[in-house]
Amino acid sequence: MSDPAPLPDLRTVYLDEVLIVLDKPAGLLSVPGRGADKQDCLSTRAQAHFPDALVVHRLDMATSGLLIMARGAAAQRALSDAFASRTVTKRYVAVVGGQLKSEDGEWGVIDLPIVVDWPNRPLRIIDAGRGKPSLTRWRVQPPDPRQPGNPIPDTTRLELEPLTGRSHQLRIHLKAIGHAIVGDALYADAITCAKADRLLLHACTLTLVHPVTGAMMAFQSCPPF
Repeated sequence: MSDPAPLPDLRTVYLDEVLIVLDKPAGLLSVPGRGADKQDCLSTRAQAHFPDALVVHRLDMATSGLLIMARGAAAQRALSDAFASRTVTKRYVAVVGGQLKSEDGEWGVIDLPIVVDWPNRPLRIIDAGRGKPSLTRWRVQPPDPRQPGNPIPDTTRLELEPLTGRSHQLRIHLKAIGHAIVGDALYADAITCAKADRLLLHACTLTLVHPVTGAMMAFQSCPPF
């Protein structure tokens, strides 16, 4: 089923007997957090409708966009293996502070190792000695004509592809090259953070092989900014 009936508390992009593709709004947790006030989340909402729904990957609370859940343990294993082997392609749109350029749509690469900043968790830092290898591809994207309004002054719209899956990878990588994401309360300076009332980072594309049928599947979500 590729055109599921709308549910009041879920933005459902795709649904079948094996997987669910959801469009997470910014400000909603992917999975429950600690404390009674952090139990409302995308996975809990999905499981209320689909009790067999299981987590495969996550998006930061402040990030919006496409997220996959598996239906049942076998599907969860297959999809988790697909993410681990990097056969799932994820792309994001972000608006960052300052002016970045790429030549004729060429991809740039950020290759900087990331580690948890233990005294300041949940923050991450770049650390050449202790960090895990982390790769991000980026290129400049023209303003989306489907989005109303004018671009935010002194910013650049980027397409991003994480080649590894470290927590906060896109956010810390962009900060590390001097172009933090607009609205990022964790990593941006005060001026860049204040340019928007949310983190301008959206998971816009997911491409994967269906774990049962073997069909190539591609999902898209237009950024709300």
